[in-house]
Amino acid sequence: MSAETLTFQAETARLLELVATALYSNKEVFVRELVSNAADATDKLRYLNQTDASLLDGQPELQVTVTPDPDNNRLTFTDTGIGMNRDELIENLGTIAKSGTKAFMDHLKSAGDGDGAGPADTSALIGQFGVGFYSAFVVADSVSVTSRRAGEDKAHRWTSDGKGAFSIEELEGEHPRGTQIELTLKEDAAEFANDFRLRNVIERYANHIAIPVYMESLAGEPEDAAPADDAGDGDNGQEWQSTIEQINKAQAIWRRSAAEVDADAHKEFYQASTGMFDEPWDKVHLNAEGALEYHALLYLPSTKPFDLYNAERKNNGVKLYVKRVFITDETEELMPSYLRFVRGVVDSEDLPLNVSRELLQASPILSKMKDALTKRVLNVLKKRADKDAEGYSAFYETFGAVLKEGLYEDFMSRDKLLPLVRFKSSEVDGWTSLADYISRMKEGQDKIYYINAESEEAAASSAHLEGFKARGLEVLYAVDPVDSFWIPSIGMFEEKQFESVTQGSTDLSNFERTDAGEKADESKENIEAATDVIAKFKTALGERVSDVRLTDRLDSSAVCLVAGETGADRRLEKILASHNQAMPDNKPVLEVNPNHALIKALPGRNLGVQEWEETAALLFDVALVQEGELPSNPADFARKIQGIMGQ
Repeated sequence: MSAETLTFQAETARLLELVATALYSNKEVFVRELVSNAADATDKLRYLNQTDASLLDGQPELQVTVTPDPDNNRLTFTDTGIGMNRDELIENLGTIAKSGTKAFMDHLKSAGDGDGAGPADTSALIGQFGVGFYSAFVVADSVSVTSRRAGEDKAHRWTSDGKGAFSIEELEGEHPRGTQIELTLKEDAAEFANDFRLRNVIERYANHIAIPVYMESLAGEPEDAAPADDAGDGDNGQEWQSTIEQINKAQAIWRRSAAEVDADAHKEFYQASTGMFDEPWDKVHLNAEGALEYHALLYLPSTKPFDLYNAERKNNGVKLYVKRVFITDETEELMPSYLRFVRGVVDSEDLPLNVSRELLQASPILSKMKDALTKRVLNVLKKRADKDAEGYSAFYETFGAVLKEGLYEDFMSRDKLLPLVRFKSSEVDGWTSLADYISRMKEGQDKIYYINAESEEAAASSAHLEGFKARGLEVLYAVDPVDSFWIPSIGMFEEKQFESVTQGSTDLSNFERTDAGEKADESKENIEAATDVIAKFKTALGERVSDVRLTDRLDSSAVCLVAGETGADRRLEKILASHNQAMPDNKPVLEVNPNHALIKALPGRNLGVQEWEETAALLFDVALVQEGELPSNPADFARKIQGIMGQ
C-alpha cells in the first residue's frame, strides 16, 4: 500500500527544530526517552492483559531490545508492548506534546479504574509531556516507526525527517506486536551506534526500570559464506553472528523493603552505583507513602570521596530517579550541601520536572523531601553517636568539617547538628562532645572556652591557653575554618555562652591556680609594678594596637595578641583575607603578663624613649611570631634579635 504524506500539527516545523536543538542539553538523553517510552508501552499491555489475556497474542515476553548497527549508522529500539494503530501513530507522533501515556491514564481514570489500585495501577508509567519521542531528532536525520497494536492484525509505518511532514503506510504481511523505532543517525551522533557507548548510556539511564532491556549486537567476523541463494541475510552470501544480552538489572533495590535487603546486597549496590570501594558505614532505607510518595536508599561512606571539597562539583552524590528512570545527579534541592558526602538514590513517583526531564522544578514537594531526608540522615548519625562513640569518632574524623557547615547554613537543623559536633580539647584525649564538655566544667564556670587555630598542634601550644591550663579550665580546639563562622553565629549551647580565648578580655580571678598562694601574692605586686610599663607600651606602639593591657590569660609567655571585644576573631580575619575579602581595620590588643621575668625587670631599667619604642615593637613582633605570622618588619626584627644576643 502506498504511503500517505501528512503534515505535523501545531506549528510543528518550528517546534520540532526547538526540540531537536534547544530542549535537551545532553544528546544521550534520547536513549532515556525512547527506552522509557518503550517501557511504558509494555506496562500498558501488562495492565490491560489482566482483564484481556488475548492481548498477549501468543507473545508473552514483555521486553525492550536496542540494536546498534554501526556499519549503516543506524540504531533501533524495539518493544513488545501495546503498540499503535494508524490513528494512534498520527495522533501520538503527528502532534507535538500529545502524550499517549497521559491519554491512557486519563482514559483509565475516566472509566473509574485509575485510583492506583488493581489492574489500572499506572504508577509506573513515565511519560507526561509527549515530547520525549522527538528527542530522537536530536541525533537522527530520519526516524521510522513500525507498529502493530495488540489485538489488531495490521501494522503501519510512520516515517519523518522532522522537518514539518511525515508519511504513514499500511504494511503487508505479518508483523510482531509492539513498536520498532529505527534511527538513521547524524554523522556527529555515530557514537551511539557503538556497542560500548550505547551500553554505558543504557546502564546510566535505564538500569533499574522494571522491564528487561536487551542489546542485540551484530558482533564479530561474519561466518563462512553459504551459497548465495541460501544466505541468511543476503549479504554477499555471508551471515553475521548476532548476540543478545540483557543490559539492565531490571530491579530497584531501593523499592524493596529494608528487611529484604541484606548487607551483601547493600555493599554490592553501594559500590556499583557510587564507584567507591569502601563499605557503607551506615544507611537510610526509606519508603515514604501517603500524600508524598518516594523511595530513598542513602549511604554514609566510611572513606572520604575524592571530590568532597571540589568547588567545581555540581552533584552531591545523590541520584534522582522518577519511576525507576534516572533523571539527574545534580540534586542540590534534595540534599543540603553539608551532607554532600551522602551517596545513594531518591526515586519519586510525582516529582515535578521540566519538559526535558533534565531539571527539577521549584516545588513544595522538593523542600518537604529535602527536610525529611535530612532529618533521617541526622537521626541515623545521632543513633550511631549514642551507641558507638568510637565508631562515630572515626566517622567524624573524616566528615566532621563538612557536617559542621550545616550549623552555619541550616538554621532549622541546628538543634540536631549541635549534639553531633565533636572537638579535641586541652584536657582530654580523643574527641569530646559539647555535652561532655559541660559535664566537666569547673564550679562557677558559665562559659564554653574555645580557641580558633590552624591545627590541633597550634592550638595546644598557643600562649593564649597558658592561664586556662594553670587553672585546670578546659579549652576546646576549633581548628576547621568553618568553626570561625558557626560558633559566633550560634553563640551558646545549653545556655552556656561560647567564649574565644583569643578574643576580648578575660577574668580568671574566680578560678584558683594549681599553684595558688605565693603566686597569687606575687601577681598582685607585679600588677602594680607593671602599670607604668603598660603606659609606655601604649605610647610606643601608637596606632599599631587598639589597646595595651595586663592579662591573666598568660603564664609563661610575656605577651600575646587578641582581638577586641567587638572585632572579629583574628583567625577569622586571616581566613577572609586569604579569600580576598577585606575586613574592617580592627587593630589587635597587646596583652601583657605582669608575672613574666622580662616585664618585671622593665620598671627597674632606665630606658629612653627610643629604647621603650624598640622594646615594645620587639615584643609586638614576638606576639605575631607566636601566632604563626611574620613580624611587621622581618629584617628589623632580625636585627633587634641579633643585637639582644650580642648584649
